[in-house]
Amino acid sequence: MESGFATEGALVAERLACRRGERLVFAGLDCRLPAGGALVLSGSNGSGKSSLLRLFATLLAPASGRLLWGGSPVLRDAPRYRALIHYVGHLDATKSALSPREMLRFWAGLRGEAAPAIEPALAAFALGAIADRPCRWLSAGQRRRLALARLVAAPAPIWLLDEPNAALDRDGEARLATLIAEHRAAGGRVAIAAHQAIAVDDAAVIVLDDFAVSADAALAVWQ
Repeated sequence: MESGFATEGALVAERLACRRGERLVFAGLDCRLPAGGALVLSGSNGSGKSSLLRLFATLLAPASGRLLWGGSPVLRDAPRYRALIHYVGHLDATKSALSPREMLRFWAGLRGEAAPAIEPALAAFALGAIADRPCRWLSAGQRRRLALARLVAAPAPIWLLDEPNAALDRDGEARLATLIAEHRAAGGRVAIAAHQAIAVDDAAVIVLDDFAVSADAALAVWQ
């Protein structure tokens, strides 16, 4: 699978705070995602699980604090950092007229992957039998498998996965668990926002409710 990831350093969050609209969702969050590491983000609805993943992906800017990669602020060279990330969000982002094979080639092209691992990606999630059907005919679980197959088609060191097991059956969940274990064994890193239970060996768990912000604390963050 991937190689060389262990030499890239660690993803580190220092005193992160997240604001959504007028609401300060969480503050004072520290964490570290080293080579081979895993973070599972848990918490109640609205606690900021998806928002923290989006901060890691630089899709949101922190209200305060900073994000470091290899000891340097990620925004010092944001394009390079973003090239190291696979972010799989809630939406599967498929085009109804395209086939799974075409979607994987399209996604890999967006990442600049000249020789994407299309066949291994299809095999990883048992999509070979439907690889050339239009995506409009895929079930929700099949679309989720396809979204996750991106991780294989164009490898990246950092996986940011938002509810990755949503709509998956037991076989799909087992395939995802195997893929995560292989990625970590190669030195990759994974952060997972989980509402449903997900088994990830030796993962650090961040409960976002523990970083909820009171009105007084919210005011202190801005002062």
